[in-house]
Amino acid sequence: MGLVRTRLQVPALAVEGADVVIVGCFSGKQKDFAALMDTAAQEMTRRGARVVGRIVQRRGVSGGGAEKMALPYSSRTLLSYGKVREAAALCEQTNADAAVFLASLTKRQRRVLTEILGCPAVSLVDALTAD
Repeated sequence: MGLVRTRLQVPALAVEGADVVIVGCFSGKQKDFAALMDTAAQEMTRRGARVVGRIVQRRGVSGGGAEKMALPYSSRTLLSYGKVREAAALCEQTNADAAVFLASLTKRQRRVLTEILGCPAVSLVDALTAD
């Protein structure tokens, strides 16, 4: 008997009427992150979604140096472990229909984040082109 793996399918997001959490991951050098979050929230609202929460992951300049600033904390989730837990708690508390990431997500990231967050994880671009 072999190990049977099942793949979690991430459903397409119907934006209109959806409760969403906006998630952004930004370099510590990026000063306009709040405006980018606001723009994403406005765009989702304009498409008929309700923004029920926001999560921001800031990556400051540390001992790792500038070359690591553009890299995510985790290639699986884009975020640090603590921030993923915070996002999962917010998604659960708000009964979010989706977590919308400002960054592009790979198929693996969408799958892993969907499983951890308990709701579909989608990139902003994908959410806006879903209709």
